[in-house]
Amino acid sequence: MNIYVVKSGDTLWSISKQFFVDMSQISYANQLKNNDILIIGQSLLIPESNKEYIVQPGDTLNTISTKVNVSLRELIDFNQISNPSQLYIGQLIVLPSFIHTVKAGDTLYTISYNYKVALQDILNANQIPNPSLIYPGQKILIPNKRKTTEINAYITQTGSEGVGEVRGLGNYFTYLSPFTYSITKEGTLTSLNDEGLIAAAYDTNVDPLLVLTNYSGSMFDSDLAADLLRNETLQNKLISNLTNTMETKGYKGVNFDFEYVYPEDRENYNQFLRKVTSELKPKGYSVSTALAPKIKGDQKGLLYEAHDYKAHGEIVDFVVIMTYEWGWAGGRPWAIAPVNEVKKVLDYAVTVIPRSKIIMGVPLYGRDWKIPWEEGTFAKTVSPVAAVDLAGRYGVRIQYNNEYQAPFFKYWDESGQQHEVWFEDARSILAKQTVLDDYKLRGMSYWVLGSAFPQNWVLQHARYRVEK
Repeated sequence: MNIYVVKSGDTLWSISKQFFVDMSQISYANQLKNNDILIIGQSLLIPESNKEYIVQPGDTLNTISTKVNVSLRELIDFNQISNPSQLYIGQLIVLPSFIHTVKAGDTLYTISYNYKVALQDILNANQIPNPSLIYPGQKILIPNKRKTTEINAYITQTGSEGVGEVRGLGNYFTYLSPFTYSITKEGTLTSLNDEGLIAAAYDTNVDPLLVLTNYSGSMFDSDLAADLLRNETLQNKLISNLTNTMETKGYKGVNFDFEYVYPEDRENYNQFLRKVTSELKPKGYSVSTALAPKIKGDQKGLLYEAHDYKAHGEIVDFVVIMTYEWGWAGGRPWAIAPVNEVKKVLDYAVTVIPRSKIIMGVPLYGRDWKIPWEEGTFAKTVSPVAAVDLAGRYGVRIQYNNEYQAPFFKYWDESGQQHEVWFEDARSILAKQTVLDDYKLRGMSYWVLGSAFPQNWVLQHARYRVEK
């Protein structure tokens, strides 16, 4: 999968000719609303025609199988398709292998190096009698190798729209985390209309995780967490209710997202997690936590102090580090997850938590601020698709910050108010995936489903096979 940034004078036709790929494949991969409108600075995913196919109107897996000359079973297995009768327009189908035509000067070693495919895998796929003897024009089959990773996705929409999204995208997840159940002062759990989401998770071979928070009203409640963490009797009652809910609903594990916990409850939180894991692990449930993005162990602030990275790394199965919200709604305009800041968090995290237990948070949204920014004002949350639409509507170029690895632009609205927008695109997501690879982490966790961002799913599927 290639990424191309639109320049002045580009058309979809000229781009398709440059990459030797059908124009419709680019259009559907990026789910463009109008092929005649491109924005300068807009990033486009460009499928590689010998490796990838984008589903178009009228396609079925049978017709695609015939078109790409790959068996139906191979396509289903390689793409982890849970429901072969259900495809959506713009979905990426990755081919299990592709053909390389040998050129003068090629060796199997250089071919292996250029495609980042093990030499032995190429030999196994081609049954070449003498690896040192290949000739120009020879057709060599190259296995399409992708890394395996875990993907968690939080979701707040529990109605039919959310269920539909999970059914459409579930092939791309390891875990689905409906947000949220909350603890109560009585040691019970609040209710959540999650049955449809759980059923959709099972239908797509995804493990649903029960998210449990100290959320009250519209915010996290420090006192609510303190009441629980300082009362062992209340903890026992909560764990019993939690276990019953997980068993009744069909959850596979629990993800604790306790935020703004008082610093004096740091060890109480650790002890609570030890108690939970001792109860739930023997029953086959996973236990994980969501942690604030810290850059050092003794970082000050109510959001950070009670989150003990080292202890959580020892106690639970994995942690989700919430590496986003630098550009938060109530703050100044900034990238939501600037890669340079994300790396600072991970540089600390990997010193105290095993890399195999770290799941890196990735945002699926952007924000639109009014500028000059004023204290007490709040930005509007926008999807990446809506952000590009805004740039097109107001005729402005999309820029890219190389330090933050994030796209942004400014515009003036009809009332004369200036705005600044930061969002995610194919380039910024590739930058985060590169961090995932470089740090050798367990996986990624998306906050939050429900934000239109088709490029993300195409790029993820092109680069990774999801652990199920």
